[in-house]
Amino acid sequence: MAGDQFPVTRWSVIDAVKSVDAAERARAMDTLFAAYWKPVYKYVRLRWNRPAEDAQDLTQGFFAEMLERELLAKYNPAKSKLRTYLRLCVDSFVMNQEKAARRQKRGGNTTHVALDFHAAEEEFAGNTIDAASIPSPESLEEFFEKEWVRSLFALAVEDLRKFCAERERERTFRLFEDYDLSGDPEISYEKLAAQYAISVADVTNALSWARREFRRIALERLRELCGSEEEFHREARAVFGSDAP
Repeated sequence: MAGDQFPVTRWSVIDAVKSVDAAERARAMDTLFAAYWKPVYKYVRLRWNRPAEDAQDLTQGFFAEMLERELLAKYNPAKSKLRTYLRLCVDSFVMNQEKAARRQKRGGNTTHVALDFHAAEEEFAGNTIDAASIPSPESLEEFFEKEWVRSLFALAVEDLRKFCAERERERTFRLFEDYDLSGDPEISYEKLAAQYAISVADVTNALSWARREFRRIALERLRELCGSEEEFHREARAVFGSDAP
C-alpha cells in the first residue's frame, strides 16, 4: 500500500459500506474482513468450543450474513465499540445456528476474502490456550480484543513492508523486523550495525523512522475500523497507551 494512499482521514468502514460507490463498499468490506476474520475464527473456536472445520464454516457464514443482513448499517458507534458489536453479533449468529441445527449454504454474489485458516490454526495452537483455563466471559472478551490488536498490527506490518519496498528502504524494514519483531533478546543496535555494515547511528535513525511510519500506518488502519472520531481516539489510547496526534 503506497504512502500516497494514507490521507489524513480515510472513510471508516461504517461510512464506506453506505456509499453509493460499489467499489468503495467492496473496499470497506475487504478492510473489515482482513482485520476481523482471525479474531472471529479464534473466538468461535474458544468461546463456542468448536472444532476447526466447524469454526471455519461458522466464520465464513458469519461474514456472509453480515453482508446479507447489512449488519454494519445497524451499528451505532454511540452505544459501543465496533469490535464489541461484532463480537455480540458473532455470539448471536452461532446461537441461531445451534437453534437451527443445520449448516446454511451461501454463495451467489457474496463478497469473500481469502481466509488462511491453516495459518490461523497455527497461531491458535501456538498460544496453547485451553478453554477450561478461561475463567469468565470477561476473559473471553479480553481474548477477542487482544486478537483484534494482533490482527491490526499484522496488517500494519505488511503495509509497512510494502511502503518500505516502494521507497527502496527494504533494509530499513529488515532492521525493524530483526529488532522489533523477531523477539530475539540478544539483538542490539551494535549487532545490527555490524551485521549490515552500517553505523549505529544509521541503525538508530532507520528504526526511529520505521517505528514512526508503523505507528502512522497502524493509526490509519485503526481509524478506518472505528465508527467515530471519539471512538478512534479512545481506541488509540487503548492500543498505543497515548492519544492519536
